[in-house]
Amino acid sequence: MKNLIVYIGLLAFSLQAFSQDSISNYLELAAKNNPTVIQRYNQYQAALQKVPQVSSLPDPQLEMGIFLSPMELMEGNQVADIKLMQMLPWFGVIKNAKDEMSLMAKANFASFREAKLQVYYDVQRVWFDLYKIRQNIRISRENVELLKTIERLTLVKYKSGALSGSSSSGGSMSVGTSNTNAGGSAGMSGMGGNAVAVSRPEVTTSPASMGSSSAATSLTDLYQIQIEIGNLENDISTLINREEVIVAQFNSLLNSQQKTEVYVSDLLDASPLDIALLSVSDSLFMQNPMLSMLKYEQQSLEARVKMQKQMGLPMVGVGLNYSVISKNPMSTSPMNGQDMIMPMLTVTLPIYRKKYNAQQAETKFAKSAVEQNYKATANALQVEYYEALQLYNDARRRMELYDDQRLLAKKMLDIALKAFSSSNSGLTDIVRIQKQLLDYEFKQVEALVDFNTAKAMIKKLTINN
Repeated sequence: MKNLIVYIGLLAFSLQAFSQDSISNYLELAAKNNPTVIQRYNQYQAALQKVPQVSSLPDPQLEMGIFLSPMELMEGNQVADIKLMQMLPWFGVIKNAKDEMSLMAKANFASFREAKLQVYYDVQRVWFDLYKIRQNIRISRENVELLKTIERLTLVKYKSGALSGSSSSGGSMSVGTSNTNAGGSAGMSGMGGNAVAVSRPEVTTSPASMGSSSAATSLTDLYQIQIEIGNLENDISTLINREEVIVAQFNSLLNSQQKTEVYVSDLLDASPLDIALLSVSDSLFMQNPMLSMLKYEQQSLEARVKMQKQMGLPMVGVGLNYSVISKNPMSTSPMNGQDMIMPMLTVTLPIYRKKYNAQQAETKFAKSAVEQNYKATANALQVEYYEALQLYNDARRRMELYDDQRLLAKKMLDIALKAFSSSNSGLTDIVRIQKQLLDYEFKQVEALVDFNTAKAMIKKLTINN
């Protein structure tokens, strides 16, 4: 039993620690399990395998021929012919091809980094949305309990007001299921009785009764509170359904089961960013993965242009021709039966220049397109940064504003509740202030989520790890 208690305590502590630092754990899980990140990493590994493919010489060619009937020569009979040839590209072709593939591999690695940073941002953004939904559910439930408390207090006041009104007015207030005519009312009044038959809360008043007017007002307030409770309970149901969708979306980023429990901290960090990340400079986005990828693509195309120019030059092939010679009985030559070895040299003649010129023109156009894409991406990153910075500053201002507004509304509500508990007035103000307080609490949570989302976006754009 002691071991079980210790185990339960350790499990609860570990779950609490995981909840407090859950976002870091989830980011680590996303980096390991997200399909997009894994796909980009495999693409990078595949690009690395192209480097040894282009940095090697062409395969040598071996030709072998056997004469079914030996060819008669003066020095003997030729039985077989063996040729071995190795083609050698022009100087620098292999080096530039290797540089091209190496730079393309770096571009794929930058794409992998961009995918990882994007997944990091998506995980944080969805996690913050889940935090907002759960906080809104908590706030709504607390307000439902508050309204139910006010409802019970109002009901007590209504009952006490109804009884006091009936006893003091001598039957001038009637609460029943149907309206009575003037004659019936007079007859009942003449009998000296008070008619109170309650089947549903329907109130009729007479000018002579002040207590019945107060009771009718209390009953109207009671209905208004019940309407507000119904609206909040409906909002809670909607938020719970939305929570299931957000949980499924979050688990898809982690490649987990759709209904896996997601832990969210009770409080979000509200600390400001480093001042270095809040000032725009020319070097702020230099190491951004998207720009790095385009830069490597541009350098790769430059290496391809050099390679294509050199491919338009002749290729040289060196080889060896070995002829197997058998002795000829009829020959008296001293070289009779000696095998022949002949060195060979082959040179390609690249005289059809259109294809080489077209290759170089194609690469130059592609290089120009990448340069323009680099400029467009840099401009888009700056726009995203300014948008994130505007959201950051706006959310920070709203956090301070709604925190002050919430405290003021809370004080107003406390004062109104005290006034209501000591008198029959002020319930309309209580409902109005309660709605204001609820709105400020929702807006404060939304501002905190926007603040952290903006921080995550700024880090994604500027911190490249």
